[in-house]
Amino acid sequence: MALIPASDSDTLPLITEVNMSGSPDPSSGTVRATVIQASTIFYDTPATLDKAERLVAEAASFGSQLVVFPEAFIGGYPRGSTFGVTVGIRSAKGTEDFRKYHAAAIDEPGPEVNRLAAIAGKYKVFLVMGVIERAGYTLYCTVLFFDPLGRYLGKHRKLMPTAMERVIWGFGDGSTIPVYETPIGKIGALICWENRMPLLRTALYGKGVEIYCAPTADAREVWQSSMTHIALEGGCFVLSANQFCRRKDYPPPPEYEFAGVGGEPSAEAVVCAGGSVIMSPSGAVLAGPNYEGEALISADLDLGEIVRAKFAFDVVGHYSRPEVLSLTVQDNPQHAVFFTSAAKRENEQKS
Repeated sequence: MALIPASDSDTLPLITEVNMSGSPDPSSGTVRATVIQASTIFYDTPATLDKAERLVAEAASFGSQLVVFPEAFIGGYPRGSTFGVTVGIRSAKGTEDFRKYHAAAIDEPGPEVNRLAAIAGKYKVFLVMGVIERAGYTLYCTVLFFDPLGRYLGKHRKLMPTAMERVIWGFGDGSTIPVYETPIGKIGALICWENRMPLLRTALYGKGVEIYCAPTADAREVWQSSMTHIALEGGCFVLSANQFCRRKDYPPPPEYEFAGVGGEPSAEAVVCAGGSVIMSPSGAVLAGPNYEGEALISADLDLGEIVRAKFAFDVVGHYSRPEVLSLTVQDNPQHAVFFTSAAKRENEQKS
């Protein structure tokens, strides 16, 4: 695994002294962050969890305090798969492909979430992990958050799957758009093309996000433009993690088949080229983008850069015009079925 170093120094303390001590100047701290660029072991969730632990251990050995994984790292991004779907038709093989994909997903709560929490605690890192979450028979593209004490903080479900993703993933709602206040800064995440939704970004800005995580499956160079814009717009650090995959990282045909232009690629063909990157609030590239292979991409984040950037442009502060423009976020959970017992109704009527 290649390491792109954060700086010439070998290590940093787990959490900067200034932030842990309650300093009146929290912007004077430095945080070492790592984005992981690596492939899922497709259809093998236990092996992928083992790989994740190895990568976290490696990042922690270089002093990383925050580790961000790509979209759908646990459970897999089913690149090139059609699941046998055309308008009005689902093939038998496609529905079986979905069954196997469903089996590789994880439950929340569940043993895999417990394992990830234990990994975060063991290596004393904040961990942001892209997973495929199984909720009954519906799957969600989700990001899970963990702290260095081994605690599961919560999740963000992808609000808007893109194109064919809508065939296999459900839609998140406004109840899972968290920003967590931590000793190393306020951490939040949006997934892949959600980051192109201005109002959703504004919801994160409104919660004060400082370390903006953007797990993705988009390896195109144009993605870098979005990451630069978000860093400038939000006055925040942007950490984008993508997988680097070759065809051989997926099961061979006919078990797994790639569709699309050009047909089935060769085993060595790159099917996702990465492009993971870390941006500063000024729009400067701190590390990456990397298109060469699997890598740990690290940078030291000077938290003072946030304040300096906000002095010029605070999108939800002095640069907002709430009397002209405003955003209302429906952050209550949306459920298909509600059950109300007769006793509860009676009590409500009495009150």
